[in-house]
Amino acid sequence: MEYSRIRKLREDKDLTQEYMAQLLHVNQRTYSRYETGEHAIPLEQLCRIADFHNVSVDYLLDRTDTRKPYPRK
Repeated sequence: MEYSRIRKLREDKDLTQEYMAQLLHVNQRTYSRYETGEHAIPLEQLCRIADFHNVSVDYLLDRTDTRKPYPRK
């Protein structure tokens, strides 16, 4: 699975892969592989990315076109 929305969100904010990698405590190569789909993104990391961009995980996974995250309980 390619995570093209993750790349687009990062680029829309003019952020580097290195910046995102540091945020997630992984190296840049690992983050790059997340974006291209060479590595599956661990759930914890996927949640961090969604929280950082203020979108739902379903949006990142291309399961919905609605960006808004779900309300917390």
